[in-house]
Amino acid sequence: MPNSINVSVIAPAAHLRDFAAQMPATVHHVAAQRVLLDPAYKEFFLEEARLGATIIVDNGVFDLGRSLSPCELVRAARAVNAEEIILPDVIHDARATMRASDIAAAQILDMSDECRLCAVVHAANDEDWRRCYDHFATCDYVGAIAFPASRGKEPSKELSKNRVVATDYLEDRGLIDPDRIYRLLGLGRIGHLELFDQRQHEWISSVDTAAPVLLGAMGVRILPDGPYEKIPTPRVETLERIEPERFSLIRDNIRAVRYAADCPIEIRVPV
Repeated sequence: MPNSINVSVIAPAAHLRDFAAQMPATVHHVAAQRVLLDPAYKEFFLEEARLGATIIVDNGVFDLGRSLSPCELVRAARAVNAEEIILPDVIHDARATMRASDIAAAQILDMSDECRLCAVVHAANDEDWRRCYDHFATCDYVGAIAFPASRGKEPSKELSKNRVVATDYLEDRGLIDPDRIYRLLGLGRIGHLELFDQRQHEWISSVDTAAPVLLGAMGVRILPDGPYEKIPTPRVETLERIEPERFSLIRDNIRAVRYAADCPIEIRVPV
């Protein structure tokens, strides 16, 4: 039976209540650096946690180019009552990711065992991808495993470059651990259309994305059944304010992504 994948929408801090609030409150990916620097951002996600959402603190590497320190990640997690921390990772580098995650996990666990730890599978080729996945799948400290989006401009059948191929590979070989949580990080070359394939895997729990907000802010509509063309978008933190006339389009885009994921979460619109 097709799975429902929970979709966490990433929005600019000024528009969290317009686009990211969830009904029911289910799961949120939260930028650790924003939690530590922005009281209003922190308060929004504390409220979502009180409403029942699982809060996942991201390590900042995608936004900053580097991961926050283990101490900063623990501080951010405690500030929003997070249930999970995404461990430091190094994009496209399996060896560096495994080392960074192992070191950070040891340091975090010395400070606290309050949060589940999520490792991210990175690699530049299939051999390294298998090595990285096998490493985390056999680590006692890993409670969740995440797969980053496929961002190459051209189609590929490599595990390290095509997330659909990677998740099919794991399913076909019986390599899924039922005691762990599996997540998707971001949307890639084919956008939300990937989720029609990924929801066939009942073990995939969630995906986070800023695409429906960023594209909508640019005036671009996401068609529920495609086609989808990946175009350059600004980083979410560079969007301070979005014109109100774009709100309806953005909410349509969010619904389109959740339709692809068969996700029942709706936007809790401010009254």
